Amino acid sequence: MLKKYYLGLSNLLLVFCFFHGNDLIAGPKEDFQTWGTVTAIGSLDVIDPDLSKYRYWLEGQGRFGNDTSQFSQGMLRTGLGYELSETLTMWLGYAFIPTEEPFVSEPFDEHRIWQQLLWNQPFSFGTFSSRSRLEQRFMQIGNDVGWRYRQLFKISLPLTFAPNFSLVGTNEVFIDINKTDWKSVNGFDQNRAFAGIGYNFDEHIRTEIGYMNQYLYKTTAQDFMSHIISINWYLNF
Repeated sequence: MLKKYYLGLSNLLLVFCFFHGNDLIAGPKEDFQTWGTVTAIGSLDVIDPDLSKYRYWLEGQGRFGNDTSQFSQGMLRTGLGYELSETLTMWLGYAFIPTEEPFVSEPFDEHRIWQQLLWNQPFSFGTFSSRSRLEQRFMQIGNDVGWRYRQLFKISLPLTFAPNFSLVGTNEVFIDINKTDWKSVNGFDQNRAFAGIGYNFDEHIRTEIGYMNQYLYKTTAQDFMSHIISINWYLNF
């Protein structure tokens, strides 16, 4: 009797694995993408010397997905900052983000208000940066406001044999703080890890090019991983 029971249970497990094995072992859906960013940060002392501690932030992004075959997401981010010290600034700003496939099945626009603390600390071996950002997200597809926290750490290590070049590494974690009617849940949202090469054209213009891995957690669909060629330009005035 016991032998028949185990045989029956084994057969049921085999049938289950046959029909659901792919779901059990399936990893995230993957895509190859290309992202481009231009960010300009400068002082408002060009308007008035009394505004020397105030900063502006202008950023534009284009993201191309589905094996870099189509426009998938854009971003226009603006902000106003204030210098708390030589290494620490605080910021308040707005961002507009139109989003399409493969990030979402139906295109929609997103509006964000954001606040952040940006810390840049030079050391003998290079520069370490920390960016702590809080976002309030307004979606076309829902009525709730989504709150999200983002923490980025970055290190830049100049090459001794080529001082204008540097090795760059970053990691940024995204955490949703609340649930929304557009399917955001509180907890882990995504992670972005970047490794690349930086080059200083002069004291004002810098580029960083490399590979970024983006892992997106999906609550109602398969998780998503992007393999990205990331091209970034930074203008500092």
